[in-house]
Amino acid sequence: MKTRYFALIVGLLFLMVGIFGFLPAFVTLPTGAPGIQVDAPTLSFDDGYGYVLGLFPTNFLHNAVHIVVGLLGIAAFTSFSGSRVFNQGFAISYILIALMGLFPVTNTTFGLMPIFGNNVWFNAITALVAFYFGFIEPAAEAEREVTAAS
Repeated sequence: MKTRYFALIVGLLFLMVGIFGFLPAFVTLPTGAPGIQVDAPTLSFDDGYGYVLGLFPTNFLHNAVHIVVGLLGIAAFTSFSGSRVFNQGFAISYILIALMGLFPVTNTTFGLMPIFGNNVWFNAITALVAFYFGFIEPAAEAEREVTAAS
């Protein structure tokens, strides 16, 4: 049950962050040259480049990815196996994204989306928790079911 609810919570969180990224009230616009943050790498796709909640670098493509991930998490909530697979895929993908955010060559996903700064720790923490709910908790739930059936 916890596995399903984690997928739902992640889905709602990412859906909300993705929507916030499209709403000017929740995005701090870049300072400095038009469309470029002073302390941030440049992007090939800089439409909507800013900081969601003043913390997380984003652009319109990044917001769209968050919305898709959010919808997948919400859809995964409908079944235990779906949520387990979502959590496993999320954990693997987002730990790789967090690692990419550490290196200047890849911290903008090759100029498409900003994954540097606060995105690194946010992605790493959510990936580690998703790892628990994708790999460890489902095994514990299955073991509890077998023990209860005996």
